Amino acid sequence: MKFGKEFASQMVPEWQEAYMNYEFLKTLLKEIQLFRQRNRPAAAGSNGLRRNLTLYRAFSGLTKRGTSPRTEAASDIENQVILVNNVRRDGVEGSETMFLMAADEGGEYELVYFKRLDDEFNKVIKFYKSKMEEVMEEAAVLDKQMNALIAFRVKVVNPRGWTNSLEETAQLASDVAASRAVLLATTPSAARASRRAAMDAIDEESSSSQGTSDESGDDNKHRREMELVKIKTRDYKQNDIRAIRPAPLEILQHVKFNTSQETPRSTIKGFLNLPNQTDLKFSKDNLKRAEDQLKKAFVEFYHKLRLLKNYSFLNIMAFSKIMKKYDKIASRSASKPYMKMVDNSYLGSSDEVSKLMERVEVTFIKHFSNSNRSKGMNILRPKKKRERHRVTFSMGFLVGCTFALIMALVLIIRARNLLDKAGRVLYMETMFPLYSLFGFIVLHMLMYAANIYFWRRYRVNYSFIFGFKEGTELGYREVLLLGFCLSVLALASVLANLDMEMDPVTQDYKAITELLPLGLVLLVVVIMLCPLNIIYRSSRFFLLVCIFHCVLAPLYKVSLPDFFLADQLTSQVQALRSLEFYICYYGWGDYRLRQNSCKTNDVFNTFSFIVAGVPYWWRLLQCLRRLYEEKDAKQGYNGLKYLSTIVAVCARTAYTLNRGDTWKLVAWIASIIATIYSTYWDIVMDWGLFQRSSKNRWLRDKLLIPHKTVYFVAIVLNVLLRLAWMQTVMNIKIFSLHRQTMVALVASLEIIRRGLWNFFRLENEHLNNVGKYRAFKSVPLPFNYDEDEDKDE
Repeated sequence: MKFGKEFASQMVPEWQEAYMNYEFLKTLLKEIQLFRQRNRPAAAGSNGLRRNLTLYRAFSGLTKRGTSPRTEAASDIENQVILVNNVRRDGVEGSETMFLMAADEGGEYELVYFKRLDDEFNKVIKFYKSKMEEVMEEAAVLDKQMNALIAFRVKVVNPRGWTNSLEETAQLASDVAASRAVLLATTPSAARASRRAAMDAIDEESSSSQGTSDESGDDNKHRREMELVKIKTRDYKQNDIRAIRPAPLEILQHVKFNTSQETPRSTIKGFLNLPNQTDLKFSKDNLKRAEDQLKKAFVEFYHKLRLLKNYSFLNIMAFSKIMKKYDKIASRSASKPYMKMVDNSYLGSSDEVSKLMERVEVTFIKHFSNSNRSKGMNILRPKKKRERHRVTFSMGFLVGCTFALIMALVLIIRARNLLDKAGRVLYMETMFPLYSLFGFIVLHMLMYAANIYFWRRYRVNYSFIFGFKEGTELGYREVLLLGFCLSVLALASVLANLDMEMDPVTQDYKAITELLPLGLVLLVVVIMLCPLNIIYRSSRFFLLVCIFHCVLAPLYKVSLPDFFLADQLTSQVQALRSLEFYICYYGWGDYRLRQNSCKTNDVFNTFSFIVAGVPYWWRLLQCLRRLYEEKDAKQGYNGLKYLSTIVAVCARTAYTLNRGDTWKLVAWIASIIATIYSTYWDIVMDWGLFQRSSKNRWLRDKLLIPHKTVYFVAIVLNVLLRLAWMQTVMNIKIFSLHRQTMVALVASLEIIRRGLWNFFRLENEHLNNVGKYRAFKSVPLPFNYDEDEDKDE
């Protein structure tokens, strides 16, 4: 792989604008190369035979003899191409390169190249230094948090606190010797220093006993080992007790628990202006909660340091590569002085990141992994998820099974002529809504898998945006595997339950086959709630938490995964109605005679209104919660959009049940208003398109897809598919399809529209993160220092 592609693939997606623009500098070098090719001197003819002496006389030593260092230095000065100066602008270190060959033919091209090169270097330095200032501030905050945690831990383990007694000092010394020995042995630099000092001391003491006999060899060996232990223990007592000694318990007098409104109880207290309990309670549960929060903060901070280190390395490598290309194209020797400046700059010479990483590793291993280095490093540096061949094979096998079952279903229907059976209408009214639920879920999973594929292709950092734990996010292959597995089970159940006529003897249908849809639903629910570490437990738990937050909206703080999932549920209204039909069909015992008495039930009809509006109600409550917290008027307007949709859905449901002209008019007006409002919000607010004064007309400034036509096609499709849900109001009949078939078709079109919306919605979110260089999650810290407030008082 060429360096340009490797460089682009290793970038942090949210920091793309902050990296050196390698491709742009390559275009400047191509201009230099094209100019030199156009103005290359003509080859010498027969009248003027010229030879390059270096080709024929270098081996004989006639053209160039060994020169002294002084002569070589003088030659370097004479042949110097550039002069690099370090400058400071607005307090930020930078470079200013003076091109000394501007008078040469084509020198203006090289002058422009070095000007742009300096701009890129200064941009990289400025960004790197700003990020380093951020991590240094964060390191100071984490250091204070660790002091509070250690004091809190001492208070929980020993409520009397630190009395500085001889027994405690001796115990602390032994604990330090036991724990730090492991750390120093596994930390390369510290281990080498410790072993070197210890062995030097032992060698000095043992040098006086060289005349001992071989019979005392075992005693000498044992004595050397004991001396080594003593020296280590003495060093730890003298140098490390103060460093490892728990923070003074007086710190706890200035510390309170951070209370973020993330639980229903804290939300209600905050809304009623009731004081939340922030005083420290020295219990093991509070200690564990504080340790878990600080552990996540350290993992995220270490991840940030790794990305910064990689940022520095990649940019230095890019400058080296581009300068080598320049030397080759321009036949100059400018890379050496320029890279010397890069190496001496803050970008190349600063080792603050490496030191911070070592400190984080030592602290994390001691306090969060019980001095187990391998365990601690596995947590700090989780392994990247690998694509497994068995997943691809299983997915392909299930795809084949799905198409085979579909073909078998079509052939059986035609062979038995089931479409002409008397029980066809009853089957469509009862069994089709039951099995269509799985069709909606599978279609949504297929659209989500397609979204993941294109997000990865266009480098949308969906795992960071959704907040997935690194290494546990599902790829499109895993999602396809789950989707086609569910489709195989559903199609197999349909094939086993194709009876159109009841048993003439018992006058009912087979109970086993009639219960297959319910059994399949229960199987899916059991797998979702299964606590065992099987079938992607982390992803299942993440989905259940988001569903729980949606159900209890607005009692939980709204995050992107929560409202994104609620938006998905607004496109699954028909699936929720199918679940309602499951309860009615099996709860009232209609499955025995395959009857549909649900529509004549007032309770069922009432819940039809509720179920249809519940997802939009959740989104409305989430918008109100964000409006209350963020004081952003856009959240209020977004809430009005969902309110208009609730009115339209309820009006359509009432028209479906009552079939009157008045309800039809109300449904028409409400649906038109909601459709126009929602379409505008999709395109302008969610996708960020139709921006004024954009360099891409009718779109936005930054686009991830290079073909602009794709965006216009997506706009047209979104408008058309938005109109499809009004079919129930318009009562349009296509090819004399059964009503249940038409309902399933319209619901499927809405799911497809949602899948299209998902890609551009997350693309816009990703570009907003890129514009703000937002590449890390904000992890809440357990403790809150109020010592500054005390000083003010």
